[in-house]
Amino acid sequence: MNGDRAGEATGEPPYRWVIVAAGGALGCVAMGAMFSLPIFIRPIVASTGWSITGVSSAMTVAFLAMAFGSMIWGGLSDRFGPRTVVLAGAVLLATGLGLASRASSLLVFQALFGLIVGGSCSALLVPLMATVTGWFETRRSLAVSLVSAGMGMAPMTMSPLAAWLVSRHDWRSSMLVIAAIVAAVTIPLALLIRRPPALAGSKTGAARGTDVPPMSLAQAIRSPQFVVLVLTNFFCCATHSGPIIHTVSYALACGIPMMAAVTIYSVEGLAGLGGRIGFGLLGDRYGARPVLVAGLLVQALAALAYTQVGSLGSFYAVAGLFGFIYAGIMPLYSVLVRENFPLGMMGTVIGGTAMAGGLGMATGPVAGGLIYDHFGSYSWLFVASCAFGIGAFLIALTFRPFPEGAALPATA
Repeated sequence: MNGDRAGEATGEPPYRWVIVAAGGALGCVAMGAMFSLPIFIRPIVASTGWSITGVSSAMTVAFLAMAFGSMIWGGLSDRFGPRTVVLAGAVLLATGLGLASRASSLLVFQALFGLIVGGSCSALLVPLMATVTGWFETRRSLAVSLVSAGMGMAPMTMSPLAAWLVSRHDWRSSMLVIAAIVAAVTIPLALLIRRPPALAGSKTGAARGTDVPPMSLAQAIRSPQFVVLVLTNFFCCATHSGPIIHTVSYALACGIPMMAAVTIYSVEGLAGLGGRIGFGLLGDRYGARPVLVAGLLVQALAALAYTQVGSLGSFYAVAGLFGFIYAGIMPLYSVLVRENFPLGMMGTVIGGTAMAGGLGMATGPVAGGLIYDHFGSYSWLFVASCAFGIGAFLIALTFRPFPEGAALPATA
């Protein structure tokens, strides 16, 4: 209530919460569709004879496509508006899933699922996060976290649906149904997305926020603040990529049945929902930077804890903690970008940090597959994840916000 009154006092329109709701739903369906692949890995392998590493590599390609597409889609969102870009992403996502379900070879599957599905997800997620930061002056961390919480609902909605479908139908039919659901939900929701009011009258999105120093895009991407955020997000995402992608496969290797293994994924998602809201509230109260730094350290230790699990109960405990932390810290990167860079370049700058995150996420699927295929165990994956997490924590400690009211030196 107090947040609503504060918003009204600063002239923030009620439609900002429609953007949050639409963004959360879009994120849930988009990320749920992409992250349904871990549910499909074993059925695809059993049906086609492709290797776990080969099928998992489609997720690596998807993360790479999402990474390199993030800055491009973000820049297009700054130029043409988020609705156009998000709508294009919705159409491409459904198309990519439908085509991947018909793939006749591993290489074709990797290309279709990886390039189209991964690239289209960045067309939805980056403009959404950039747009939400521009709609809020008060409760910004909470608003961004609520959109991210929608993404966190995917393990509790799309993953169980994928598991239910694949337990009754072949993987191709199941993935085609997922594609149809994506089209039916995301395309109408994309039409609800609008530019932030401060940019609504600007066709190019060149307007700047009033709470950050003036700078050009070239200055922004060369700044130490941008570099630190990029490096931190890379190592952060490299930390949780492997554990996220291989949790179900790890549980199956430990003798846990498929439907029970999928519930571990759902517990992780439910904990992540709480983490996003909790970290959003903490970010608004204590500041995004200190909350992010603390969360990165705990994430590294939680990744290492996976080496000690084996029973369903222990999987629930570690996945719950891990999901709470990694999901909670991710929205804070967008908040830090909004606090330090002009509003008119939110799509491009958030896209740049998302690109780094996507590259980090790309390390987990193939690394986990190679480690398991070579050692017959995932233990070294979690040790490596912890090392990446410590790296992210140490890099984040070096972040220093721009001095308030200070301008960057002019470029030649």
